[in-house]
Amino acid sequence: MRSTKVVLRTTKLIQQVHDCLQVAQSRQINYREQHRSDLEFQVGDFVLLKVLPWKGVIMFRKSGKLGHQYVVPFRIYARVGKLAYRLDLSDELSNIHNTFHMSQLQKCFTDDAALNSLDDIQVDESLSYIERSIAVLDRNTKVLRTKEVKLVKVQ
Repeated sequence: MRSTKVVLRTTKLIQQVHDCLQVAQSRQINYREQHRSDLEFQVGDFVLLKVLPWKGVIMFRKSGKLGHQYVVPFRIYARVGKLAYRLDLSDELSNIHNTFHMSQLQKCFTDDAALNSLDDIQVDESLSYIERSIAVLDRNTKVLRTKEVKLVKVQ
């Protein structure tokens, strides 16, 4: 008699845990679906390539959080599986593998102000980019409590 009560109690607890897990899973699915965007590209479309996955984190003209996230539009010439695409990369980027996951791509819209050209960008064998200054625009000295810091504005 006592063992049947224990079994019933255990069964109720297991059912309660199962119900709580189902509620949590459905909540997570709803949250995921709200913030999810299923992008699908066609062969021949132009996409912008995310800069961050490249080895050495290439920065274009700006550093840190102000750096460009996407560069020049590339044409998709093949689809690999459900989520990967092959891009027609330029000759300067021939040493980079040309297959990218869809999370590294963004649909390209015709806004010339948002695009950066690769003409003035030189990538070496280690896939890193060296920034070269064009001109010194301004010099200033900032005085702190115990020291002076020299500031230089470079183009």
